Amino acid sequence: MTATVAEAPVARSATAAAFPAPLARILRFELIKQFSSWRVRLLILLSWIGPGLVVYAVDQQGTLPSDTLFGRQMRATGWAGPLVVLGFAGTWVLPLLTSVVAGDVFAAEDRLGTWRHLLVAVRSHQRIFTAKALASLMVILLGVAGLAVSGVLGGLAAEGNQPLIGLDGHLMTGGDAGGRVLLAWLCVVAPTLALAAIGLLGSVILGRSPMGLLLPVLAALGMQLMQMLPLPVALRLALPGYAFISWNGLFTDPEQVEPLLIGVGVSLAWALAATALARRLFLRRDFTNVNSDGAGRRVLASGVLPLAGLLAATTWLVAATATGSTGSGIDQNELQQSLATAFSQIYQYQQAQMNHPAVNVAQLKTTAQCIKSEGLGPQSGPGNDWRCTVFWAVPGDNVTAQAIYQLDVTPNGRYIADGDGPVEVNGYFLIDRSGTVTPNPLWQFDGNVDLLSGR
Repeated sequence: MTATVAEAPVARSATAAAFPAPLARILRFELIKQFSSWRVRLLILLSWIGPGLVVYAVDQQGTLPSDTLFGRQMRATGWAGPLVVLGFAGTWVLPLLTSVVAGDVFAAEDRLGTWRHLLVAVRSHQRIFTAKALASLMVILLGVAGLAVSGVLGGLAAEGNQPLIGLDGHLMTGGDAGGRVLLAWLCVVAPTLALAAIGLLGSVILGRSPMGLLLPVLAALGMQLMQMLPLPVALRLALPGYAFISWNGLFTDPEQVEPLLIGVGVSLAWALAATALARRLFLRRDFTNVNSDGAGRRVLASGVLPLAGLLAATTWLVAATATGSTGSGIDQNELQQSLATAFSQIYQYQQAQMNHPAVNVAQLKTTAQCIKSEGLGPQSGPGNDWRCTVFWAVPGDNVTAQAIYQLDVTPNGRYIADGDGPVEVNGYFLIDRSGTVTPNPLWQFDGNVDLLSGR
């Protein structure tokens, strides 16, 4: 009788030791560790408060960030503010967030020397990796949601639910603009996940080295620099960071969805590949050696070379399946058509703002002629040396009017059209409508060329 009673606790203890800790409990523990860091708490707090305050404060200033996409519309509609925040976040905030959260999730255990304690408590390498990856994902998504919500609330508080001028000049209602703004924020989740996966991989590979913490930021900066170069469209779209800018295509009619879908798909492929590599290397790590933190030439090569192979494969796939992806994607005819469309749409809006007789796009019959470098050299590609003349039929008069624009075309297809006369059409002057004073919308405006439209 006594022997039977004594054996029961021993049997239960051996059974408990044989099974790993529940994943939910490990995930809760990892989330507590994440939010115990003052850096994470500060970033999340700033994500939920900062954008709204910045958007509202900028709206009250005398000058606007006109060099930023949708920046010159911040006093016209509340939906421009969250788009300005989105552009800034994709460049700086989201890479920093992924570095602080995902880039340090494994390296922190190396610095503190707590791997053996964690392994004894959890008893499963796979569950440790899964819990850390999920905890990082949840914190990063919380930060992205905060940036979006705060930017939208700040913009609406400053200017309200007003129409937004798209990148092809067409006027979107407040409801339509709001839906596209939320969709744009949803699209940048994919490249954010790619950077987070690169952070996980760096944290596993580099261990306690500070380079693991910096890897997502360095990767993001590298991809941004590459996007500024005159690369072939196939290589541009094969970079996971392209989805940070391809949301521009949502604000044209029809939407330029093909580059956006390719960018999102490539980003998700990078996220899955980098996460799988990080998991494989983590499960193969020798935790019995206290001097090993996972770093090493062999491990680094096994992490970097597969991603380089993925870049080569996706570049080849895009070049093989997407017509017109081997050049710059910026063609003279496409640029002329884009400028003519944008001008006619904004001209129609300008005439309504100035209380002139209503016109429609069909009446204007707008065309454009553009030359690059005064006609010298190839008439394609990016540059700030595009000069365009826009022609349109003046409704009610049997005459054709014209206006001059200087265009600065970036390698990713976005351009800024700067009016160069006549002053009464595209010069700088203010329009007073119902007590609201706004600059002439034809003075400067943004446009976007579909890089895959030249077929």
